Formats: sequence, C-alpha cells, structure tokens
Amino acid sequence: MGYGIGTFLTITVVDDNVSWPHIDHIILSALLGVVTTWPLRYLYRWSFDSSLWLRLMIATLAIIVLGAVWTASRIQVYAWIVNEPAIWKEFHYWYFGSLSIFLSWTVLYYGIKYYELLSLEHQIRLEETAQRRVEQLRRSRAEADARQAQLRMLRYQLNPHFLFNTLNAINALVRLKELDKAQDMIQLLSKFLRHSLEQDHIETVTLEEEIAMLKLYLDIEKVRFEDRLVLDYALEPAALSAMVPSLILQPIIENSIKYAISESEDGGTIRIEARVQGENLEVKISDTGPGAGGTSSVEGRGVGLRNTTARLETLHRSKYSFEVSDREPSGLMVTMRMPLERSPASASPVQHGELTVAQA
Repeated sequence: MGYGIGTFLTITVVDDNVSWPHIDHIILSALLGVVTTWPLRYLYRWSFDSSLWLRLMIATLAIIVLGAVWTASRIQVYAWIVNEPAIWKEFHYWYFGSLSIFLSWTVLYYGIKYYELLSLEHQIRLEETAQRRVEQLRRSRAEADARQAQLRMLRYQLNPHFLFNTLNAINALVRLKELDKAQDMIQLLSKFLRHSLEQDHIETVTLEEEIAMLKLYLDIEKVRFEDRLVLDYALEPAALSAMVPSLILQPIIENSIKYAISESEDGGTIRIEARVQGENLEVKISDTGPGAGGTSSVEGRGVGLRNTTARLETLHRSKYSFEVSDREPSGLMVTMRMPLERSPASASPVQHGELTVAQA
C-alpha cells in the first residue's frame, strides 16, 4: 500500500500522467510485491535466532534475488498492459527501485520485531517487579505475623508465672489465718487478671498505661509486704507518652521483689526511672537487694530477664540495649533503651493512690 500510494503520487500526479494503464500497473505491481515478499517473512523468522552476520547474509541474498524477481515481473506486467515489448534495457533502473523497496521492507520487519521484543521484555520486567513487590509484601506480612505471634507467646509466659507466685502468697496467708489479707489479694488478683484480659490483644502501650497496669500488680504485692515494700518513681512527663511492650516492666519488678524484698527482713526499695534521650527511651529499674555479687545471682533472675530481652529483640531487632549491673552501695539495676515511639495522644502525669508519677 505504501509503495502504491508513493508511486502514484510521485509518478502519476507529479508527471501529470494520469492514465488507467499506469494505475493498473501500480496496483498489479503492489500485488506482485506482496506475493514476492511473502517468503521473506518466513525466511527472516526462521533465521531470527541466528547470529547477526548470518542474518545479514540471508537478508542481502534474499533482497538481491527477490528484488530481481519482482523487477522482472513488473517489467513483464507493464509490457502486457500497454501491449508493447518488454523494456529490459531499463531493468537496472527498475531494479534499483526494487532493492530500495525490499530493503525498506526488511528494515520495517526487523524494526517491528525488535519493538515487539522490547515491549514484551518491558512487560515481563514490569510483571516481575510487581511479583517481587507482592512477594515482599507477603514476606513482610508473614514476618509481622510471626513477630506478633512470638510477642504474644512471650507475653503469655508472664501470667502463669505471676499467677503461681500470687496463689502461693494467698495460700501462705490462709495458712497464717490472715483471711482479710487473703481476701484482699484475691480481689486485687481478679482485678489484675480482668484488666490483663482486656488488654490481651494489645502488644504495645504507652508508658503511662504500663505504669497503671504495674500499679495493679504492686497493689497485690503491697498486701504481702506492707511497709517492707517501698516504691520510688522518677519519670519524666515527656517519657509517659512513649510506646513500650505491654507488661515489659512486670517480670523485672517480680525479680526485684523476689530477691531484694522478700529475702530481707527490713524489705527494700524499688526505683523506677524513665527519661527521653534523643531518639531513645531509657527505663531503669533498680533495687536495694544483694545485687549480682550477693547471694542471688543474675542467673537466678534469668526467666524474667530472658523473657524481656526476647520481647525487645522481637519488637526492635538490634535497635535496643538491655544491661544488668550492680548498684551502689548495694542492689541491682536493669537499664533498657529502645527506640522512641510516640503515642498519638499526649500523656499527663499519672496518679494512682499511693503511686505518684512526677518529674524526676
């Protein structure tokens, strides 16, 4: 079609020689061109995966041979239409035009093929990229689900341990016939467990909420130890809105009560500190017990500490620190640092009965 339109415009219109024989010759030449170039499609497709030099040789030979066939056909058809002898002396002139047409056909064929391949490769690359993104999303979701499951499992380890200790304390009060204290502990235990169940699906809470939850636990311990348990708080107001793992303080406090308070006739003091340091939240829990160098070793406190470090590792990977050190003149200090994550709602100082959180 391109050959026919181009020939008609350049020869028939420009030369002002519009005649049916010329039009018939253009149409028949175009049809002969279709028939003559038809083998090129199969030949080029057959050799498409060959080397560049082999394809160049095949294309050159095909253009030379089939161009000559088309030229001879056009001359013979023109002679038949005008009913005159064939003008073979002008073969070289017609042949040059045929070579140009067949060369253009070859360039167009390979141009279309390579464009299709490029489009296909681009589409495949887009699909692979989309597939990788889907796989990354699935992997991220799977890792998040696994991390949440691990956090939930570690948290569930706390309640049986705490419940066992509390039931033992209630049993001891009953044996000593201190029924009023035992009843108070049962009521406080019920309140603590109810609150724990309400927050069962929450993995992180604000430090303010964590302190409030800790107060429920400490109320139970206050029944056991009364004035032997002294609590000291130094919490920066800016730290109260920071997000922390739920029940992250309880196992450490349990260890302090077990080794620093219950083993001393005079009891002792537990101090909880929290402050913001740049992009991190620092929480310190210390007691006045024997410390790591006394009768109670760090290994003896290992269940709560291992649980806490495992939860921090699961939640923050390597972006946290957990240190256990002796405290002067006596006692043990646990220092936790974790990335500072703010709660959307700003926190205010917390007051729960005997517990008052104020600026350090």
